This record gives sequence, structure tokens and C-alpha cells, in this order.
Amino acid sequence: MSDFVVGVEEDGLTLAAVLRRRTPDLAWSRARALCTGGRVQLDGTAEVDPAARVRAGQRVAVTARSTAPLPPMVPIVYEDPYVIVINKPAGITSVPFEPDETGTSLDLVRDAWRALRRPRPTATPLITVHRIDKETSGLIAFAKSKPAEIGLAAQFRDHTVRRLYLCVAHGDVPAPVRIESRLVADRGDGRRGSTRKPHVGKKAITHVTPLEHLRGATLCEVRLETGKTHQIRIHLAERGHPLVGEKVYIRDYVYHGKEPIPCARLLLHARTLGFTHPITGAAVDLAAEPPPEFMAAVARLRDPEANRT
Repeated sequence: MSDFVVGVEEDGLTLAAVLRRRTPDLAWSRARALCTGGRVQLDGTAEVDPAARVRAGQRVAVTARSTAPLPPMVPIVYEDPYVIVINKPAGITSVPFEPDETGTSLDLVRDAWRALRRPRPTATPLITVHRIDKETSGLIAFAKSKPAEIGLAAQFRDHTVRRLYLCVAHGDVPAPVRIESRLVADRGDGRRGSTRKPHVGKKAITHVTPLEHLRGATLCEVRLETGKTHQIRIHLAERGHPLVGEKVYIRDYVYHGKEPIPCARLLLHARTLGFTHPITGAAVDLAAEPPPEFMAAVARLRDPEANRT
């Protein structure tokens, strides 16, 4: 499987499906991880989207290490001896899912330390206390000591961390809404989603406030009361308003004959993060505005002329 040419019978399949076809005992999760980890090249270029369609005659190569290009040095929004908060770019995983995966947020922090000529940056531990989706940009915190990890993790567990997101959702979100459901890893079709079964899954609560009505979409502010995997994406999709740029929770929308707005990235950004410092007890409130490509997508949805190009 390490190097092959896509056959005629494989034309139009997804990259992950072709990898599994070539290695039948390869799990779907592993096939997707190889792609998202930058381990798969398509005609000599890293292809990180496992859903990318391949064409007959293209050459696929699976490499030992990631070959995906790293973004510019990650912005460090806050740092002290106990905590570091960065503004993660979209397309970067929070933590490695494979032992040899590189190019994660942890690597970007260490790269930034090296660029700043910090002494022995690898000697400083980086401990994950929460995550945001690979496709999501914005603020993510890491602890730099065990006591800091314990203190921050307790706040996330008790839902006392203040988190606000910006997103663009398909359609007209008419009014503020509180969404509560119980989320399960598989709702019956292989996707995460809500269940109506009592005492099954994990309670998830999302508060959505529309900020601006755009062409075919709504710019929203979202406050998380809980923080479950893909919570915002699932809750809005199940309300009929999948996020612009969504690739997973979009099937029901398309099934009902609606045309998704094309966008190169998921329009979801972790804008603010507030917590009590786990060591000093001081209030820490941080903000990071959406990156240029996010705001450019919003601008196109505001400008009728831009949408014609």
C-alpha cells in the first residue's frame, strides 16, 4: 500500500476508501488518521482530506512521517510558567492521534519556543486540558505543570470555563436558542449525534445567538455550557443549520435538496476563553479574532457582487 497508482475501478472513490481497498484490514479510523496526519501524498503533494476524490492514474504514497506543510509560527496569546494559550490555525489537530504524528498544536508551540530561542523547550511539559476540532481555529490552552493541569481540568469538568465561538450557519437562524440533547458516538449511521433515549450518551448544552443575517447564512455567536466532541457542529446541523464548510454533518441538509455554500474551511472559530488561573487564582480572559480567511468568507456572503464570481 505504501506506493501505488489508482486503478480504473477506483476512480471517484475517496482517498480513505482507496487506502482501505488496498489494505482490507486497515480500519477506517486509521485510514482517516493517515490522511489528516499528513502521511498520504497524492501525485507528490500531501492530501490531508480523507474524503478527497481520487482519479485513475494518480499516484498515492504513504510516508513514514507527515509531509504536510506547517503553517507560520503559531501566535502565543498568553503564557506564564504554568499555562500557555495559543490561537490555533484551522487544519491543525490539537494533539497527536498516532504515535508518530507530527504537525499538531503541540509541535507548533515547541516550534514557537525554538524560534523565540527558549532554553531547552522540549524539557517543558505540555499537557492537554481540552481540545478543539482540527477544522476549527481559535484559542486552546495547555498546562505546563501537573498542578496547573489539575486546576484547569477541574474547571472544564465543572463547566466554569467561559467559551465563546463565532460561526457561520446555513440558512436563517431567527432568534437566540438554547439547544440541549444527549450526544452519542454513533446515532445509528456511523456519525455522532443526538439520541432520544434517556440516560444514554452525554448531556450537551449550546447557546446560539444570531449576530448578522448574510446571503443564505447567519453569523452566530455560540456559548458552550458543556464541551462535547463536535457539539456545536452537531447541534446546529440537527436544527437544519449546518455550518458553512461542514463536510461531516451536512448529509441531511443535502438530502433535503439544499445546496451547501462552498467554502474552503469550516467557519467555526473559538474566539474567547476565560478561566481562573489554576495557581494564582487570578481571572484570565483572552480573545482572538477570526483569521483573515474566515473574515473573507463572511465578507463574500455580505457582498452580492462577490458571490457572483
